Amino acid sequence: MFTTSIATASNYTFPIIISNRHQDTTISSSLGAFVIINEEGWFITAAHIIQQTSIHQTHLKEYNEYINGSGTVLNPQWILNHSLWFGADHHRVNQFFVFPENDLAIGKIENYDPSFAKEYPRFIDPKEIKVGRSLCKLGFPFYDIQATFTNNSFHYASNLFPIPRFPYEGMMTRIVSGGLRSADNREILWIETSSPGLRGQSGGPIFDNKGRIWALQSMTRHIPLGFSPKISKNGVEIEENQFINLGWGVHVKSILDFLDMHGVRYHLASDVA
Repeated sequence: MFTTSIATASNYTFPIIISNRHQDTTISSSLGAFVIINEEGWFITAAHIIQQTSIHQTHLKEYNEYINGSGTVLNPQWILNHSLWFGADHHRVNQFFVFPENDLAIGKIENYDPSFAKEYPRFIDPKEIKVGRSLCKLGFPFYDIQATFTNNSFHYASNLFPIPRFPYEGMMTRIVSGGLRSADNREILWIETSSPGLRGQSGGPIFDNKGRIWALQSMTRHIPLGFSPKISKNGVEIEENQFINLGWGVHVKSILDFLDMHGVRYHLASDVA
């Protein structure tokens, strides 16, 4: 069902590597995804992925206060060095626009080469959204990133690349409203799917079998089912709480409204769902 659309989405879905070097010299790295949406190098991703940049800035301030003897307690997990790698070593992003309440961020790759993405996505018209459609997520789960830090920069083994993409299907189950953002009454909207999002898929597209983007993967919600069967384990009775794991993605309407707000060009699909 999704063979062609996965190939299409793979042309504009790329990995973000998030790397941190902590005060205790340990290094942590993780993966997310981003979608390049036009020939100018604009992209969309999940806001929580780039949030570590502001956390890094806060940690540097606290670390400098500690060095200056202001009484701040030493925190071994302060992020002292931080990097966001956007699909290629030469890609640089100088500014983000963020809608944190809807977990949406947009940015622009400087001096972008339009040939980097073999094609660019089409977004479904929000009026065509229908519950019950089978959708597919695409991202970079199940992949371990090991980074080193030398000469004041992060380095990755050459055999790390290319990072494999992983698709995952689920039915659209509901449109979920998060209310209005207090700052500007902007509506917070989610699309829910019957399958969870996987680590490494955050910021990746949720699309139909025509390759049209319906949402941007954000999070997994754990909904209690309301029953708790009991089992016996090593002679001890244990109550097992039961949950269903559902994926939430940033609704296409929220994405397009935010792009319009910042004057970013995108491609709207002309075909009907």
